[in-house]
Amino acid sequence: QVQLVESGGGLVQAGGSLRLSCAASGRTFSRYAMGWFRQGPGKEREFVATIRWSGGSTYYADSVKGRFTISRDNAKNTVYLQMNMLKPEDTAVYYCAVKKNPFNELNPDEYDYWGQGTQVTVSS
Repeated sequence: QVQLVESGGGLVQAGGSLRLSCAASGRTFSRYAMGWFRQGPGKEREFVATIRWSGGSTYYADSVKGRFTISRDNAKNTVYLQMNMLKPEDTAVYYCAVKKNPFNELNPDEYDYWGQGTQVTVSS
């Protein structure tokens, strides 16, 4: 089992920044990638960004490219999501997740462990 704890959400004005953190514990050696997803009001959960734990390759949703940056700290078993130039449409609950196996990293159904989520609200 892998336990994930997100933090860093909050209320910010449009154009502002937030940094989300996700600390992993437990059987962390079994992870292949860690990702961030979000679910806005009345919407389905959607992919935001992912990073491969070995090698550090990253992938982003088109809607956040150039504004969000995913990174990891191996020593702390933590993944971050730096969010800049936030927009009201970024308002959502943000979840981090761990994927044990390769492929289909953009599909939330392919992830094995999930955090509890952290609320991000961007006011206009």
